[in-house]
Parts: sequence; C-alpha cells; structure tokens
Amino acid sequence: MSQTTSDQDLDLDRLVAGFVHVLRRGGLTVTIGQSTTFRAALGATGVSRGLDVYWAGRATLVTRRDHVGMYDAMFVAFFHQNSSGFTMRFDEILETMAEATDDGDGNESDGDETDETTVPVLRYSRADRLSEKDFAEFSAAEIREADAVMASLRLNPEWRRSRRRVLSSRGSRPDLRRTVREAMRRGGEPIKLASTAPGERRRRLVLLLDVSGSMEVYSRVMVRFAHSAVMGRGNVEVFTFGTRLTRITRQLRTHDIDQAIAAAASEVADWSGGTRLGDSIERFNQEWGVRGMARGATVVVLSDGWDRGEPATMERAMQRLSRVAHRVMWVNPLKAGDGYEPTARGMAAALPYIDDFLEGHCLRSLRQLSDAITAQ
Repeated sequence: MSQTTSDQDLDLDRLVAGFVHVLRRGGLTVTIGQSTTFRAALGATGVSRGLDVYWAGRATLVTRRDHVGMYDAMFVAFFHQNSSGFTMRFDEILETMAEATDDGDGNESDGDETDETTVPVLRYSRADRLSEKDFAEFSAAEIREADAVMASLRLNPEWRRSRRRVLSSRGSRPDLRRTVREAMRRGGEPIKLASTAPGERRRRLVLLLDVSGSMEVYSRVMVRFAHSAVMGRGNVEVFTFGTRLTRITRQLRTHDIDQAIAAAASEVADWSGGTRLGDSIERFNQEWGVRGMARGATVVVLSDGWDRGEPATMERAMQRLSRVAHRVMWVNPLKAGDGYEPTARGMAAALPYIDDFLEGHCLRSLRQLSDAITAQ
C-alpha cells in the first residue's frame, strides 16, 4: 500500500465524483445533495483510515436498508482500485460490514411492538408530491408525468425594442415612402402623413445545460425541460456542455419528445463525462454569444457549478457574458440543500456575475424559473 498522505494532498472532489458515479451505475440513487454531504463528511473525518471513508459514505449515500449490500460490494470494488493516498485495511472493513449486517438482521426480527403500533393514514396529492420530489429520485413513470407539467410552463421573456420599425399612428419618424405611395392612390394629394415607431419582439432565451457526470441524474430532466421551452416558443437556443460545447436546438425541434431527446443524445459526445464549465462558456461567448446570440438575451445556465478548469477562466467568461446579455440566471440543484454555500471554485467565480441564483432540483423550482423569466 502506498504511503499515507495528508488530506490536502488528495483530490477528494475527484474521489467523491468517481465513487458516486460507480454507485449510480450500480443502481443506487444518489442525489447531488448527498454527494455534497459525503464530501463534507470526508472533510470532517479525514481519509487517513478507510473505515472512516466507509462509514461516511454509508451514512450519507445509503437511504434504504436493502441497499447496504449493494453499497458494500461497490465500495470494495471501487476502493480496491482507488485507495492510493490513505490506509485502506480491507480486512477491517469487511469485518465491520459483516457485523453491521448481522446487527441489522437481528434488529429486524424484533418487531412485535412495531406491529401493534398504530400507523397513521396520510392523504396527499400526487401532483403536490411530485412537485417537491427531487429529480434524482424520479422513476421513468414519474419523468413521463413531469413532461406534461413542463409542457404547461410558459416561458415568455419580456418584450425588447427591435431595430425594425412598424407603422404607428403615434410614431416619431415620418415614413416618406409609405406617405408618397398613399398619395399616388389619391391623385397625388398627401392627405395623411404616415409615421413609424420602433417594433418590439420577445427577448431571446438561451439555455446552457450541463450534462457532465456530476449532473447526470438531473440532466435527464433538464433536457426535457429544454425541449418544452423550444416547442413552447420560437426564439429559444439550447446548448449542452461538459468538456465541449454542443448546440442541440435543431434536434429538439421535434414534437415527439423521445425522438427529440434521442437525436440530441446522439449529437452530444460528452454526456456524463468531465466538466470544463468555464471553457465551455468562454467558447459560447466566442462562437455564438458575443456575435449576437446572447446580446440582449436572457441566458440561463443549468449546472451544479463543479468545474475542473481554472476559476480565472470561469470569471473571465462570466464577466464577458454578463456584459452582453440582458440577464444571466443560474439554476443549481445543489442550492436546495440545507446549509448550501456556493464554495465550489467554478460556482464561486461565477456568482458575482449572476442576476438570479435559483434552485433546480424539482418541478416547483422549474415553475419558479418560468415565473422569473416571465416577470423580468
């Protein structure tokens, strides 16, 4: 086993992201909030002993007793390959796993008192329950139900002044061509002076959707929200980013949501990969945003703010974006967690240039986003 190092020498963020990714692939549902709590637990207990790592993960990432066995198996499999930098005594851990399982079985058999306890019957609205339920816990059937809710949302940014002028009886600029044309129809007599005023159009809405590994359980719902936005109004642009930037607006312009998402998925090469958040926003600025797409637009970034790039790149990209956009919103699923602080390097660098910092973990939060876009 390699020599033990201090906590600071370990890339805990990468370790946590890797382990959580393995758990999700194995079938466990792990929310971003749970991942953050696990990371905080490791920061408090340290990683000098593998047993501390085991219990920190089990206490924060496992919510059901019947998932303990799966967690144990995946813990051993993952840390056999990723134990460099701290002491990992698997004999001690395996013994603890066995003892914990025996205790659990014994406790479950002692259920006489529990059987006699009166269980209250609670009545609830399914729509209300889904409204508050974390997207990470949605089943396939619940995602289908959410589609109908998201399709009912109306994303209508405020009107903005257009360069194109329109005919107006109260216009401030005479329209000589129209005035002469009308005069020719009346024998050359200019009876009425035509005038124009600046026209109006809806502000463009730009959605930048994080599809990296840390957002995996949320991006599957967010891309459906993006599809609803594209189908619900015309002037919407959608991009995904992880390690690269991909425009998927055209792929989402199909009424069949499954067909649209399949087309988008085939276009995105970095789905559930790494995160180069600042680099992706900078590339959006250079190739699309500053050239006109983001000018005067409402830009919404849907991301947890985890970035493997340099904070200086993120700060530079967000500063430039905020100068050309009318409004920059950031939707972060982590914000709903108790005691959440935007301490991730990418999120902290972006925060000074954000106009609205919103939650994004449930249907209620998407309704709030819709209201915020419409109320500008």
